[in-house]
Amino acid sequence: MQQSNLEKQEAKLKQLNQKIKAEKSKIEQILGKEIIKSSNLNYATLTTPQIKMIAKKIAAFLNQDQNNQ
Repeated sequence: MQQSNLEKQEAKLKQLNQKIKAEKSKIEQILGKEIIKSSNLNYATLTTPQIKMIAKKIAAFLNQDQNNQ
């Protein structure tokens, strides 16, 4: 039984979405590692509330920087 064109397109779309998700995850990991390394943070003592606070501070800084351009 042959797949219809629609089924083939859906399969390609699903595969493309998986690639996009993997690339986003890779970028998030690299960004996180660079922030931790640049800030001399310790993985062992970093808590979820601290991570959220750092993320908010970085976002505020980036948003302020974009608004000033």
